[in-house]
Order: sequence, then structure tokens, then C-alpha cells
Amino acid sequence: MAECELNSATGPGRAATLDQDPGTEAASPCPANGGSDVNAQSGHQLLRDPRHNKGLAFSEAERDAHYLRGLLPPAIVSQEHQEKKIMHNLRSYTVPLHRYIAMMDLQERNERLFYKLLIDNVEELLPVVYTPVVGEACQKYGSIYRRPQGLYISLKDKGKVLEVLKNWPERSIQVIVVTDGERILGLGDLGCQGMGIPVGKLSLYTALGGVRPSACLPITIDVGTNNETLLNDEYYIGLRQRRATGEEYHELLQEFMNAVKQNYGEKVLVQFEDFANHNAFDLLAKYSKSHLVFNDDIQGTASVVLAGLLAALRMIGGGLVDQTYLFLGAGEAGTGIAELIALEMSKHTELPVDDCRKKIWLVDSKGLLVESRKESLQHFKKPFAHEHEELKTLLEAVQSIKPTVLIGTSGVGKTFTQEVIEAMASFNEKPVIFSLSNPTSHSECTAEEAYTWSKGTAVFASGSPFDPVEYEGKTFVPGQSNNAYVFPGFGLGVVISGAIRVHDDMLLAASEALAEEATQENFDKGLIFPPFTNIRKISASIAAKVAAKAYDLGLASRLPRPDDLVKYAESCMYTPLYRSYR
Repeated sequence: MAECELNSATGPGRAATLDQDPGTEAASPCPANGGSDVNAQSGHQLLRDPRHNKGLAFSEAERDAHYLRGLLPPAIVSQEHQEKKIMHNLRSYTVPLHRYIAMMDLQERNERLFYKLLIDNVEELLPVVYTPVVGEACQKYGSIYRRPQGLYISLKDKGKVLEVLKNWPERSIQVIVVTDGERILGLGDLGCQGMGIPVGKLSLYTALGGVRPSACLPITIDVGTNNETLLNDEYYIGLRQRRATGEEYHELLQEFMNAVKQNYGEKVLVQFEDFANHNAFDLLAKYSKSHLVFNDDIQGTASVVLAGLLAALRMIGGGLVDQTYLFLGAGEAGTGIAELIALEMSKHTELPVDDCRKKIWLVDSKGLLVESRKESLQHFKKPFAHEHEELKTLLEAVQSIKPTVLIGTSGVGKTFTQEVIEAMASFNEKPVIFSLSNPTSHSECTAEEAYTWSKGTAVFASGSPFDPVEYEGKTFVPGQSNNAYVFPGFGLGVVISGAIRVHDDMLLAASEALAEEATQENFDKGLIFPPFTNIRKISASIAAKVAAKAYDLGLASRLPRPDDLVKYAESCMYTPLYRSYR
């Protein structure tokens, strides 16, 4: 364990200096490591500092040196024993939201223990700190709000956004996750209470991707809400007005993006999260040319799903170009996935992207996207409107198009009905069925329904986790097409390379890297994604491939290029072991 100097010459409650953040290699020039001379506290204030607090793990010598004697019970408890105790407590809760609140309290009390807990128990705790439980947390955020966990920028701050950014105590920010709360998961407009999403995403950037916590900044831009329930809720914590739109909205976003670059520089990654369709595509298109931006709903989802398809094809045979794709849902996720599939097809076949798009069909709320509807379609849907008769229902589309791959991004539960899945199984030996909508209640079908109605032939993945399914004596383990497979490693790759822009080829590299991690052992269980227990190794591999592509494209600014990018990525990853103070 690394040792750090804590200047005990200061009195209790006064500032003390800690050497460079360990948990990363102290001598490494890696940008993910952070700087030195971090101000900590001693005495009572040290116990209130989540970044440096160790609770009962402070040794006898540390308690004497740093004015902790008498402020703690006499027992000395290791970090491992603390972890065991908290996991015991978490498992005693019967209400998932109570587990979420307990985890957030731990993060505010003891940052390193929070991340060690999350890393060591990732499959159990990932659904707690992120989907599906984070959805309920956002719905009730006003009631469970304790203390701020990020920056809130509202219409009241127009003209002063740079000042607001400067109020954040950390200066070396590498990743920002920002939302305006208009489309939180499948739950709709939650306004200011959408802050749970950036907080949850960034905890995964650290736990799964190794980006240090102090380099992460969650931000909610509050432009009001059209959710009448929230506007009438006495505990709502945001602006009590209807959403700003048009010029007023875009002027605030422009000021925000300019202020981010001015305050943090060219190489801070801004991840747009849970913006509504009508803004998400426009913001990504506008700022991708001038800023380092990434939309996880459009690009991250697409990258993970593409990886799942590449892995699934290793199970069923054939290539991407040999499949016919049908989507239920033509919003950010659906069109983003469809476009990345077309780009990957084009890359490997040298066919024009327009020709590749003709293998991909989408159904929205009004039916199949077809040429005759083109004039009325939003711009991001138009490339997937092909010549075909108009069809109103998903079942009609399945029966007519006979897809080999069915993907749900509709946000509407129970839409992959028994008739739809039985139809898929009738003309496919192994139908690929991805039910991706979150949270669980919005999933197009359950794992049990997919396996049962397809008579055990489906290659299935979902957006939210499902338990293993027994069918006719065989156990199927459903894969979870979770964006957490990609965005933490993708972000780490961007950071370690010093990338100045995101390119589609970097997303394709992330997909290919993730697909390579799936093994025959996984396939034998029906899994097309590797287990999350290996996620930090997977993230390092993804980061290396993303960084390599950034260097190849001339988008990387960190020179010289490391010889072994996987080892370099691993050396840059934050680890949450306690430090020894002397």
C-alpha cells in the first residue's frame, strides 16, 4: 500500500498536505492519475472528508499523528472487514431504493470504501447504483436529497455559467456527464431530479473505467420541466416552470459549452446524457466539430449493441451483412444503433453506407418507416425509410420483413408479444432478440418470455438484468446489453490518449474490443457478453483500442504514443485501496 505524507505539524481541523493520489502509479505521467498537493484536513475534519476518511481503519499511529485519538471507537478495522460489514447491511435491506440511499451515503462518507465495494461486488451493486434502481431514485430525488453531488446550472445562471463552473472545487476535470433531465431512462421528463443519472454514470467511470473520482463532474442543466406532477410536488428541488425551448434553451447550452472549454480546456470529455430526441441529435451534431463530446444514449448504446451482435454472430454464423434487422423504436438509441451497424457493415464489405442501411428497418409509434412517410419523418429517421407498403404494427412488420435480428428500443414494456417472438422463431433457427429498454418494467419482453416463446432457440440480451431461466432442463443466462460495458473504457481511452475529438471509428473499435472478450464458455450458457466480474480488464482493453484508433486518426495529443497501450491503460486506472499516512 502506498504511503503518503500528511503534515501532522498542523493542528486539528487545519489543512494538511497529502502527496499524489496513490491507487495509481505515483511516478507515472498518466493523465488519469491526477496531480499532487491535495489539501486534506486533520482531526474531526479529516473524518468528514470523504476522499481521505478511512473510518475505523486509521492505525494507532495515524490516530495520534492526526488528532483522531478519542474521535473514533478503539477498534481498528481493515478495509476488507469494513467492506464485509457494509455488504451484510446492504443485503439486509428489502427495498432496492434503501440500498441506493445507503450506497450514496457511503460515497459521501468514505469515497475509497464506496469504490472498493462497487468494484469487488460489481454484478450485485451495479443495478443498485445504476439502472434499474437509479430510475426510481430520480423519480424520488427531491424526497431523498441529502447534499449536492454535482453542479446545478439553471436559467437563473445565464450569463454567469463560467462563474458557476469555477465554484466547483476541483480544477483538473477530465470527464463531465451532463443532462437536462428531459428523457430520464424510459421515465420521461424528471427535470432537475435527473441528477441521479450523471452521478451514477460517473461512479461507473471510476469503478469500471478507473477514471479518478476528482476528475469527474456531474452536471444538471435545469431549464424547467413539463412534468406537472413535479411542478406540483412541494418537495421538487428544481425550477418551477415549464421547459425553456428554442433560442433561450440553445443560448444557455452554448454558454455552457463555451464555459467548459474555457475553464477545463480542449480535452475534457463532455458526455450528453438523457436529452430528448429533438435536442440530443442536434447537440451532438453541433458540438462534435468543436468539442470533445459523446452521447451515450446514441453512441454508447450503439457500440454495446453492435458488440453484442458481433458476438451473437459467432454463435449463429454469418456476418453482419447477411442479417436483416428490425427495430421497434426509432429514437436516439434505435437510430444510433442502426447507423453504427451500417457503418460497421460498410467498413468490412466496402459497400456504400446507404446500401448497408437498406438491410435495417425501423418501426416507430406510427408503424414501419417507409418511403411514403419520409416527408413527415424527423431527419434522423429518414435514412431508414425504405420502399415498402405501409405497415402499422410490429407483428405485421415481422411477418413481412422476416428479420433475423429483432431489437427493442421503444421504452414500452410487453411489446415483444408471444405472437411476435413465435413468428421470429418460425423462420429463424436461432432468432436474435434484444429487449433493450430500461428500466425492467419497460423491457419489451422478459428473458423468460423470450426463451419460452422461442422454445429455447432465442439468442437473447436485455437492457436491464434478468435472472437465469430454466427451460426444458437447460439453464439460459441472459446477457445484459449494458452501456457500462463501453462508456467507462471508452472514456479512459479518450483521457489517456488526450483525444481532442470523438470519431465513429473509435466507437467501432470499442465494439470490436468488447466482442472479442466473449468466450465459448459464455456462449455455452447463452451469454453473448462477458461477465461484469472482469469489467476492469475489459475496460482496459477497450481503452487501449480506442486510444490506438485516436492515435491512428491523428486525434491524440498525448505524445509520444505508449508502446503497450493495454499496460498503459491499466497503470492509469484508479484503485481505491486505503493509503497509509505518516
